[in-house]
Amino acid sequence: MQHIAITPGEPAGVGPELLVRYIQDAPSVANIKLVAVASKALLYQFAEQLNLPLTLIDYHPNDDRPQKPCELCVIDIPLQCDVTIGELRTENARYVLKTLERATDLCRERKIDALVTGPVQKSVLNDAGIAFTGHTEFLADRCCVPRVVMMLATEGLRVALATTHIPLSSVAGTITPQLLHECCVILHRDLQIQFGIEQPRILVCGLNPHAGEGGHLGREEIEIIEPTLAKLRAQGLAFAGPLPADTLFTPHQLEQADAVLAMYHDQGLPVLKHKGFGQAVNITLGLPFIRTSVDHGTALDLAGKGSANLGSFDTALNCAVNMLKAQTTR
Repeated sequence: MQHIAITPGEPAGVGPELLVRYIQDAPSVANIKLVAVASKALLYQFAEQLNLPLTLIDYHPNDDRPQKPCELCVIDIPLQCDVTIGELRTENARYVLKTLERATDLCRERKIDALVTGPVQKSVLNDAGIAFTGHTEFLADRCCVPRVVMMLATEGLRVALATTHIPLSSVAGTITPQLLHECCVILHRDLQIQFGIEQPRILVCGLNPHAGEGGHLGREEIEIIEPTLAKLRAQGLAFAGPLPADTLFTPHQLEQADAVLAMYHDQGLPVLKHKGFGQAVNITLGLPFIRTSVDHGTALDLAGKGSANLGSFDTALNCAVNMLKAQTTR
């Protein structure tokens, strides 16, 4: 039986609710046990708020009993202060960090097989003095991995990013031949290992409008992107580009691709979220374990009301399960 850790994220947000609602029916995937790394008191609070049954069981690594409806294994991480659902408090920022640290370390130590993360409120962590730019960067640092790749996926489209949470003014200077080569290698390798795609076909966006227009709108394509892709193609890897981003995301182009590599956050993700928001998953490639996440934020206004959409949470869990299956079949 494979075990998947879940960190519900911001305690006042929608993450704990999604988990409590999800387990009302026993997970349909055989040989999978869900393990919450969270506050027991918090999960019971949400169950009471939603008027839903919940039984929490202290987690034991050797416990491979099938998961029952309304039942959840938990590694208890106490809150720093009481939670009022829908209201942020910086006092609980350390709690959020501790859940991530514990879950990540369990995965690194091979005691847990995969990690699914709920949404966090970055502003609260930053206001509490914690330098946190996102799960992607946190996981890379915690795992001592020099490079990871953020990829979002929905039905019919996968979009990976060469740069993630940095200002637009910093993007061009950040994209170097080394960074781009490392991102491409990680993306190609993990599409093979974690998605079972033997010969991935990857479309690469240019940085500038019209992919630089032959150097008239910028030279990054000529000096950095094209030479890097040429070296990868010489090794037999199927990287096409650099292509103008305004025409790359068309059905004719995408039907020939397994993934798209965008140069920056808002070049690729608006397209993906327009196509599949609420049914998309955030995946960190390049880690020593599988990590997926929901594609939405903390939704404080919806927390505790029972109306939040379970779609992305369900997608993130199913994606982690499918990635585990792909690894075991290689």
